[in-house]
Amino acid sequence: MSVLTQLVTDLREGRIEVVDLTAPLSSETPILELPEIFGQTARFELEEISRYDDRGPAWYWNNFRTGEHTGTHFDAPNHWASGRDLADISAVPVSSFVAPAVVLDVTADVAADPNFLIERHHVEAFVAEHGPLPAGGWLLCRTGWSARAGQADMINRIDGEPASPGLSAECARWVAQETPLQGLGVETVGTDAGAAAGFDPLFPCHDHFMGAGKYGLAQLQNLDRLPPTGAVVLASPLRIVSGSGSPVRVLALVER
Repeated sequence: MSVLTQLVTDLREGRIEVVDLTAPLSSETPILELPEIFGQTARFELEEISRYDDRGPAWYWNNFRTGEHTGTHFDAPNHWASGRDLADISAVPVSSFVAPAVVLDVTADVAADPNFLIERHHVEAFVAEHGPLPAGGWLLCRTGWSARAGQADMINRIDGEPASPGLSAECARWVAQETPLQGLGVETVGTDAGAAAGFDPLFPCHDHFMGAGKYGLAQLQNLDRLPPTGAVVLASPLRIVSGSGSPVRVLALVER
């Protein structure tokens, strides 16, 4: 039996489970909030064209408007100034859309401190326990943040400032530049911590990962259904010519 035939058989017979890691996309989907001096992304909007009526008696369809980085989305290298001369979303190699993943669980730390930062030693401890980080793979950070609902709860402002977990600036640099991973995936609305506008460099996950020609996945869900190692992630963005990113349906294949 060929490898692909075996995969289809395992999927059909339940030996491999498909887990949806994607947040629902609607006008209620939480969005990134940058400092007010900067431009802001658009909420998702659905505009009805026809719905079995005089505008189209036999069909229903819509126009939609949204930002490239709204909801569960894929960051391309050209999204950040550090990667401005690197790939746009239409040029990301399709081989990158299917990749192994590891899941770093810091939910207990985040429950105690919403501003918790993942440091290099946390990742090194994971490697010591579970083995090397996969070449061309994703580091998925399980924080429990996807259990939050609504804009205010996701942004979680404390004393007027957003408070959410992420990587420290040094950890972001190390993971992006010195590990074989291809990207970072998070449950928060963007790949950086809530306080990252005040880090050096500004928004270091974006700066270091995009500058290294690597990628980001944001606003993931159901990471609690993945094992620490062994899952394969399928993340296929729209092929937007010159785009900096795209909403994406992210799936994970998990052996059961």
